[in-house]
Amino acid sequence: MKIALIGYGKMGKTIERLALEDGHQITHRIHKLERNEDLSLADVAIEFSIPEAAPDNILYCLEQGLAVISGTTGWLDRYQEVINKCEACNGCFVYASNFSIGVNLFFHLNRQLAQIMNSYPQYDVSMEETHHIHKLDAPSGTALTLAEYIIEARDELSGWTLENGQDNNLFINAIREGEVNGIHEITYGSEVDRISIKHQADSRDGFAKGAILAAQWSLGRQGVFSMTDVLNLNTAPGGENN
Repeated sequence: MKIALIGYGKMGKTIERLALEDGHQITHRIHKLERNEDLSLADVAIEFSIPEAAPDNILYCLEQGLAVISGTTGWLDRYQEVINKCEACNGCFVYASNFSIGVNLFFHLNRQLAQIMNSYPQYDVSMEETHHIHKLDAPSGTALTLAEYIIEARDELSGWTLENGQDNNLFINAIREGEVNGIHEITYGSEVDRISIKHQADSRDGFAKGAILAAQWSLGRQGVFSMTDVLNLNTAPGGENN
């Protein structure tokens, strides 16, 4: 597989290292994508840049005929524009707020638990997420994905908030400290007990491995997908088709 790396920061370099170990080829290492960049040598673009650049990066790569894997968060106000371009180009686009296989299994578990707990309103739900101090968005894209599933399932919730004590909103405690790779914990608490599920990333390798897996999966496909599709979680035992 021939990969163009769009965004060559810490994540891009981790993807490069692991992709080369797996026998793949890196055709481009691009910090800032220019509109005249020749991407014809690549099969797929893996895009981890910044929110301001991501939509135009993705649009350009689709126009160049590449499948695109994007893990950049904070730009989804232009998501429909990307979908339209992907359809017009008969391309393939895979977006995830987090490509870690473990995190996506955690997403699935979180969704199932939220559906179960909706029948038990005596349990209040909250979330805590911790990331390194360089993380640009708060809450993180991962936290927002988790929150969307909880809000969708819980009848009493209408949105999320970063301020504790607001009725009808899921409280997300977003902590930024040190060089933490990412910790997310969902807690359901009652007067007598607590139920928690937690995911902790120990390195960036998990995110990078998931992105490479998604890139391999995307080859030869057309459409807009997520890691739920890549991991076939739509039909996982006990799950619901989306």
